[in-house]
Amino acid sequence: MDFELKTLTLAAARAVRCDLLVLCVGEDFAPGQDALSALAAMALQRGDCKRTPGASLQCYAPPGVTARRVVLLGVGDGGAASVRKAVLALAPLLKSAGVAQLALVFASEAPPQAVGAAVQALSEASYVYTTTKSKPEPRSLKRVVLGVPQARPVRGAFDTAVAVVAGVEFAREWANRPANHATPTLLGEAARSLARLPRVRCKVHGPAQVARLGMGALMAVAQGSSEPLRFIELHYEGAARTQAPVVLVGKGITFDAGGISLKQPAGMDEMKYDMGGAASVLGAFRALAALQPAINVVGLIPSCENLPDGRAVKPGDVVTSLSGQTIEILNTDAEGRLVLCDALAYAARFKPAAVVDMATLTGACVIALGAVRSALFSTDDALAAQLLAAGEAALDPCWRMPLDDAYAEGLKSAYADVANVAGRPAGAVTAAKFLQRFAGKAPWAHLDIAGTAWKTGSAKGATGRPVPLLVHYLLATAAGAGAARTSGARKRTRSAP
Repeated sequence: MDFELKTLTLAAARAVRCDLLVLCVGEDFAPGQDALSALAAMALQRGDCKRTPGASLQCYAPPGVTARRVVLLGVGDGGAASVRKAVLALAPLLKSAGVAQLALVFASEAPPQAVGAAVQALSEASYVYTTTKSKPEPRSLKRVVLGVPQARPVRGAFDTAVAVVAGVEFAREWANRPANHATPTLLGEAARSLARLPRVRCKVHGPAQVARLGMGALMAVAQGSSEPLRFIELHYEGAARTQAPVVLVGKGITFDAGGISLKQPAGMDEMKYDMGGAASVLGAFRALAALQPAINVVGLIPSCENLPDGRAVKPGDVVTSLSGQTIEILNTDAEGRLVLCDALAYAARFKPAAVVDMATLTGACVIALGAVRSALFSTDDALAAQLLAAGEAALDPCWRMPLDDAYAEGLKSAYADVANVAGRPAGAVTAAKFLQRFAGKAPWAHLDIAGTAWKTGSAKGATGRPVPLLVHYLLATAAGAGAARTSGARKRTRSAP
């Protein structure tokens, strides 16, 4: 889908040629003398149009307006959250036939975050999955013109949002694919396709390379499947080589049956989404290539299937991880932390500035936070604050959870250095405590996205979260590093003889 940002007064917007014109009417709307203003003012006066976010009034061929169909859309206070809610309410209309070109026009000044929210919501509301359908009905919406009173002040937010949309849609595509269309091998090919983009390179490690590395935990999970594992390594190089990278680690279990600790059949089809963390890493790199910020980023994706088989790892088996620590596998359905622990140990070789992993890790997280916020665990207060702020700015929020050492008591094992589960209480926290053992000395954060990476029921499908959070975090980190370099240069200049 193509997006274009334009400076449009309401007088100019009335002449825009499109299949549908959406006029965003907020609490601060002040009508002018043009046809669109007169239409909105009359509808508001008579109570047919509401300013409530999501309230809408459809009009057909209004006098003085070129667009055949016009929607007056309430956006409340005009903030990002209100605009997002309003645009998402248009989803049925945006997916209807005959809406290929859309103009969404703000009647009043639009804050940058609201512009970004509108772009992302338009993408989300019009998204259609088609890859494995024999007679797909493709997305009807092809082009969007976003009209604002002044384009220049919001250009940065618009460009960021367009890049985020590209990343989110890439992540949604791969997470939505059935497991036989998104094997570890195919996930590796998806990563390789990103290496055709600017500043991105990719290396995919196969079973032999992973064995040489000594990733015993990843190999243990993979051994029950005939699909070969992949360990995917992506690099975005936007800064000097001397600048320490941020490492993103994404869980890539392309299908999770639970292994010998077999899951219940109901809802097992949704375990294709267990590579949501991997999909978000791919999506973040797709957005980085579009934005090209001055930062170095490494993406690591340990990918395999978790299936029951005569060769599958058994409850009670002990394996040796890349870090050298031995792990007693008490529950084979707690496999995500096993593949992640080897990836986290591998991350240390890059001497990272920070490490952020994301995984559809625990059902306990869904019980704790539902589908609204991802769970955030971190060993570093500054990193946690940056991720929390990025989530709020991106409308992709998270919530910080505890990492008290007492939670690790249940992970003790009589037969290995650590067990992979600690019982039902505080399951999301004990999973994070397990990962913490392998996270190294760099600032580390873990995002449990089990409740936010996909939706169930009639709206079943991948969400692409936390790509927006990750992109905003990486952009803020790049901006901070740039400011620090500028400040350092000024100090050196002042102190020079």
